[in-house]
Amino acid sequence: MTLALLAYIGSAFFAKPDWAQVLRGTFIPTFSLDAKTLATLVALLGTTISPYLFFWQASEEVEEEISTGRKRLWQRKGATTMELEYAAADTAVGMFFSNLVMYFIILATAATLFQSGKTDIHSATDAADALRPLAGDAASFLLAIGLIGSGLLAVPILTGSAAYAFAEIGEWKAGLNEKPNRAKQFYATIAGSTLVGMLINFVGINPIDALYWTAVINGLIAPPLLIVIMLISNNKEIMGRRVNGLGVNLLGWITTLTMLAASIGLIVTWGQS
Repeated sequence: MTLALLAYIGSAFFAKPDWAQVLRGTFIPTFSLDAKTLATLVALLGTTISPYLFFWQASEEVEEEISTGRKRLWQRKGATTMELEYAAADTAVGMFFSNLVMYFIILATAATLFQSGKTDIHSATDAADALRPLAGDAASFLLAIGLIGSGLLAVPILTGSAAYAFAEIGEWKAGLNEKPNRAKQFYATIAGSTLVGMLINFVGINPIDALYWTAVINGLIAPPLLIVIMLISNNKEIMGRRVNGLGVNLLGWITTLTMLAASIGLIVTWGQS
């Protein structure tokens, strides 16, 4: 299913963009401080470093340890150097391909839909249909594959993250490694979230707008969570000798402050409009 995301890369090449212009725009971007640009930046950051991933990633790590036999909390305390190196490599590879695919999504839509003035897209079908006369059937078909694939991948993560978050608040039995009859509230939250997502299609809410503003909300929520994470990961009483190194701290605080500045800039701009 993950391979379906590579369809976005193929779609971008079928669109036949001006590669000189692409390279120039990639390394010399234009930027302004108006509300629309800042909202898009916050949304882009919010969908890249999404708060719900904090819940998902942490919960999945715990479940993997439980599956290896570490069922008690004391058994899961601490981590070996090899485990941390594996987790770091897993995350780095995932981030690389995530951002690669995101780049080609931006490129494909910029080279086709935006270039022709088609910016009023209300659904995934609209995007695929609008792309067909501009870049051919192949690009439209590949975009459809990418959209379906990313949707099927995203739904379990989004609904699962919500269920993990509610389970922590309510102290419910939780985990995808649990049978439904042992974690009824957890699975009920997943089912309910999926149902709400489906109903959006039938109550007149534009799903593209819903995705966009959800990403903006994620971008506004993420900075406070990142600050807490950075403080915890530098606390020797909590982390022991596993506190952040200079490189991780530098990248972490730059990311946190960038997202915080973008969020504050957006809020100030909204206040002035």
